[in-house]
Amino acid sequence: MTEPSLRLFNSLTRAVEPFVPVHPGEARVYTCGPTVYNYQHIGNMRAFVFADTLGRTLAFKGYKLRHIINITDVGHLTSDADEGDDKMEKAAARLGKTAWDIAAFYTAEFKRDLKWLNVRDPARWTVATDYVPQMIEVAKAIADKHCYELPSGLYFDISTVADYGRLARAATEEGEGRIDEVEGKRHAADFAIWRKTPPGETRQMEWDSPWGRGAPGWHLECSVMSRAELGLPFDIHTGGIDHREIHHPNEIAQNQAMQGFDAEHGHLDCAQNSGARLWMHNNFLIDRAGKMSKSSGDFLRLQLLHDRGYHPLAFRLMCLQAHYRSELEFSWDNLAAALTRLKRMVMAVAQLEQRHAELGGAALPPRDAFGPKLAPLIERFDAAISDDLNTAVALTVFDEALTLKKVDPAEKLAAIAAMDAVLGLDLLTLDRADLRLRPAAATIAEADIEAALEKRKAARVDKDFATSDAIRDSLIASGVEVMDGDPLGWEWRLENGA
Repeated sequence: MTEPSLRLFNSLTRAVEPFVPVHPGEARVYTCGPTVYNYQHIGNMRAFVFADTLGRTLAFKGYKLRHIINITDVGHLTSDADEGDDKMEKAAARLGKTAWDIAAFYTAEFKRDLKWLNVRDPARWTVATDYVPQMIEVAKAIADKHCYELPSGLYFDISTVADYGRLARAATEEGEGRIDEVEGKRHAADFAIWRKTPPGETRQMEWDSPWGRGAPGWHLECSVMSRAELGLPFDIHTGGIDHREIHHPNEIAQNQAMQGFDAEHGHLDCAQNSGARLWMHNNFLIDRAGKMSKSSGDFLRLQLLHDRGYHPLAFRLMCLQAHYRSELEFSWDNLAAALTRLKRMVMAVAQLEQRHAELGGAALPPRDAFGPKLAPLIERFDAAISDDLNTAVALTVFDEALTLKKVDPAEKLAAIAAMDAVLGLDLLTLDRADLRLRPAAATIAEADIEAALEKRKAARVDKDFATSDAIRDSLIASGVEVMDGDPLGWEWRLENGA
């Protein structure tokens, strides 16, 4: 059977297109990373599960992957539309720390969350402040033809490039993501390339430039870093759907300017024009309780899920159960269901590994050597992920493989490993104990729980039901749910307060 070609949805054309790499055999991907002024909420983290799944799929399809993720530590204002204060400066003032310390702390927290979600490190982390000299050089190169200066800084004139804002256009012909008129701008959607430090003020992060001392605009940073690390054009640019409205159209305009395309030449359908051949965006994670936004001050973080006893990979699985372009509703019930599904997977893989070891632990065969039972499943899995990363369908195929009977354990384990390399659930490493996270509010140690349950088992064997019930009631009083009759055989769990 011919291997299915990879087809991906291009936000620029609003169509699913075959993936044709710029450089044969390679896949160069740039992902918009976080502005590290605060913790990331779980809605932010969905974007990185999506980007990681894309990278894993490209690797599964045989491409040599070069994936870049940026860290924004300067230049991003409180509004994506060039309004408000710099997020980093504002956070530093609020917390009484330097902007550099703020960036270092929240970068480390973000990377820890990625580890929890089994998101692989990119080929390179690009940190915005490391590229300021290149940003100034690019701004100088495009300034005469595409920019104008105001007292507040250097602005990009969107009328100087072809078809500005096409990426943001939705079902109608009107563009989305427009902003209100600002005094001095030629057009409402013109955006800052360089922001001057206001007279009489000093920023913690500022540099000298031909337009005065100041800092680069947020939009310029990604254009410069992606070009520096991947060249133009590169293959795929990813981000959350919120970037589709302002940030990414501004990146495209800058990429056009850097490549010499202007309002009279070039079209956005041309790969050499927009910077990336494919622009891909994941949809929102919706929380009906309204705690997804950082502006609330009490937002949903991966740490909270962890503290309530939910393994972060249950969140990854919850994301994979929906298509990346679909809205996904977060609820504690949905997360609990994903955790239960993950438990079933972990137990099935553990049993398979045990059987494989009992039979001598033979070497796992390569993907192209699977027999008549598993080869069709791998083909269906490949077809699902090749169809614009349809992980929901891929997971159903994965479940079929887990329950497949009368097949060589080594071959089955190899198939599971091949599919999990895309899903990223770490099932060949994860074990039962890993999924028993201790909620932060718990007051009883796991060793004490296990010891009490052993005594309870002995009492039940002796038909001493009074003692058995007393032990159970004592455990319940300590926040432990004794799971008699649980079909998964999990035996107990700590109450998570969800």
